[in-house]
Amino acid sequence: MIKLSRLGTLVGLLALLSTAWLPAARAEDGVSATTIKLGMSAPFTGPTGAYGLAMREGVQAGLAEVNAAAGVLGRKLELASLDDGYETEKTVANTKALIENEKVFALLAFYGSSPTTEAMKVFSAAKVPLVGTISGAASLRDPVNRFMFNLRASYADETEAIVNHLVGMGISKIAVFYQNDGFGKSGLDGVTAALKQHKLSPSATAAIERNAVDVGSAVQTIAKGDPQAVIMVTLYKPTSAFVNGMKAAGQTPAFVTLSPVGADLLVKEMGAEGAHGISISQVMPYPWNDSVAIVKDYQKAITKYAQGKEPSYYGLEGYLNARLVVDALKRAGKDLTREKFEAALEGPGFDLGGFKVSYSPTNHNGSRFVDLTIIGRNGRVLR
Repeated sequence: MIKLSRLGTLVGLLALLSTAWLPAARAEDGVSATTIKLGMSAPFTGPTGAYGLAMREGVQAGLAEVNAAAGVLGRKLELASLDDGYETEKTVANTKALIENEKVFALLAFYGSSPTTEAMKVFSAAKVPLVGTISGAASLRDPVNRFMFNLRASYADETEAIVNHLVGMGISKIAVFYQNDGFGKSGLDGVTAALKQHKLSPSATAAIERNAVDVGSAVQTIAKGDPQAVIMVTLYKPTSAFVNGMKAAGQTPAFVTLSPVGADLLVKEMGAEGAHGISISQVMPYPWNDSVAIVKDYQKAITKYAQGKEPSYYGLEGYLNARLVVDALKRAGKDLTREKFEAALEGPGFDLGGFKVSYSPTNHNGSRFVDLTIIGRNGRVLR
């Protein structure tokens, strides 16, 4: 007969042996004792490749800056970036590859409304957060997605600011030239809603397919309406072609476009004289004004880590995106998990050196900052 004391010892030994065969608690994907791996999908080639390259330069400069200062709580940051060419199917495939093959901890700095909206199905199912994408589409904001953290203002914010400005100048005949995808349609919806507040509607609308530059039909349609202003929800190549086409048709309305156009790229495409007078709404601080702390930091970072590159709105947005992720990682602490990272983002707001971002469980918009600019005679963006 086994005594009770011996029986207790035997039970304890058996329990110890059984737990010894259990696997150790698995660390979060993308996190090791010395590194944190992040993933990015954006166009680096094709008609919109310049956008993704500028954004990645900003992200890389921000990460390099942090790594040079011992990283985040002792961990260095790594970036896996994949080219999607601004194609939805490729963005979805890249998102799967980043999560399943690259084993990234989190995603950042994606590009495009339709591509990101479809990719959201993938990273949401995998419970991997995405912080920041070049899109102001409503599909990424309403309803709130737990894993989608927007950095920039929405297209509704941009178009409202544009329409209010134009109407305030006495302009009422406003046409819309838009890209036939999530980006363009979201912008069109924003313009329509903003005009409705003034008891107006678009005087004419015309669309162009993504990555296309054949604007002939759109020019004819909008020119017939003889608009006082045209809001262009397009990227720099179709924007350039459309403005030139309208001028050739004898039409010189006020031309206004949204932040995704990329002011510096539009000027390079059209030349300073051709781009002169085009107004652009912006959702980032003026990248050439070093009186704003975050802009000064960005300028220093690209000078050191992206030598030969000039400041740009896309570069600044990439840098801000990296800085936001870094601050959230620091708040999440040494024992890093995705849940802690998401909770850190939804905690107290972030002041990124003069650019404020805040989230809550019911609002992942991040920022509503909108600035109106115009291209001057020398091709410089003026505020």
